Amino acid sequence: MHDPKNTHVLLLEGGWNAEKEVSLSSGQSIYESLIDQGYPTTRYNPTRDIKALCSIIETVKPDVIFNGLHGIYFEDGRLQGLLDILGVPYTHSSALASAIGMHKPTTKNVLSDHNVPVPPGKVCLWDEIKNTHPMDPPYVVKPIDEGSSVGVYIIQKGDAPVGSRVQEWPYNKKVLVEKYIPGQEISVAVMDKKAIGILELRPKAGFYDYKAKYTDGMTDHIMPADIPATAYKKAMSYAEEAHNLLGCDGVTRSDFRYDTEKDELYLLEVNTQPGFTKLSIVPEICAYYGISFNEIVRWLIQDGLWRASNDKNL
Repeated sequence: MHDPKNTHVLLLEGGWNAEKEVSLSSGQSIYESLIDQGYPTTRYNPTRDIKALCSIIETVKPDVIFNGLHGIYFEDGRLQGLLDILGVPYTHSSALASAIGMHKPTTKNVLSDHNVPVPPGKVCLWDEIKNTHPMDPPYVVKPIDEGSSVGVYIIQKGDAPVGSRVQEWPYNKKVLVEKYIPGQEISVAVMDKKAIGILELRPKAGFYDYKAKYTDGMTDHIMPADIPATAYKKAMSYAEEAHNLLGCDGVTRSDFRYDTEKDELYLLEVNTQPGFTKLSIVPEICAYYGISFNEIVRWLIQDGLWRASNDKNL
C-alpha cells in the first residue's frame, strides 16, 4: 500500500467541454478528500494548450494523476493516451476501455455481442433526423459520445421531430437513436471489478436529465433500488459483466432502465469516470455498504499506481 503523505497527486478538474461545471464540482470533493487524507496535492484546470499540461506534469512530477475530468477529450481515451505516452500513472480506466465506454454505439455492440440487453437503436446523421422521425416514437435522441445526459431528447408519440427543439446540434454530427424504454431508472456501481449495489433514481419532473442530476432536491434517490430480487441480481451481473467486457478499471457506473410491466432490463451506458459531486451516485451506493468517500479516493489512487507498475508499456 502507498503512503498518502509520500504520494504527490496532480488533480485534473474542469476542462472546456459541456461537463466542465460537473468536473469542477467533482474536483472540489476529491480535493477535500485528498487533503483530509494527507496527500500532497496540486490542482490544475487544463485548457486546449496541451504544452501547458505537459509542462505542469514535468514541473510537478506527480506520483499519480487523479483524473477528475468528465466528458469528451478527458473520458474517451485521448487524455489517457497522452498520459500513457508521458509515462504517468492515473486513476480510472485505460485509454482503450475509456474510448470504448465513451462511444455509446461501440459499447452497445460489445455488450449485445455478449447477450447483455441494450435498447434497439441505430446511428443516424443529424441532418437525416432533425426534420423527420427515424423510427416510430417514443424514442430517444442522444450524442454518441457525451455524458451527464447532455444533449438527450425524448420524443414521445405526437411530438414533432427533434429539430423542433434544437436548431443547431453542437455535438458530433452522428447521433444515436434508441427505442424509449419506460419504467425505472437504476444505476449500478462497480468497484474492483465487482458490483457493489444498485440505486434507483426518481426524478420529480421529466426524466433524469442534466438538471435533475445536478440540482439538489429534483430527484429522489432510493437505496437500495426498489425492484424485484431477480431483476436486482440480473442488473448486478450485467453491470459487472459490462465493466469487465470493456476492460475497465477503477470504478464504473452502469445505467439501466427496468421496464416494470414487462420485467425487462436494458443497459443504457457504462460510465468509466462517474461523478464525485455531492449528489453523485457511486459514492452514495458505496456509503450504503460502508465504503467511505475517502476510501474510494484512496483505492482509486492505489489502483492507478498498481496498474502502472504492472504495465510494461509505461
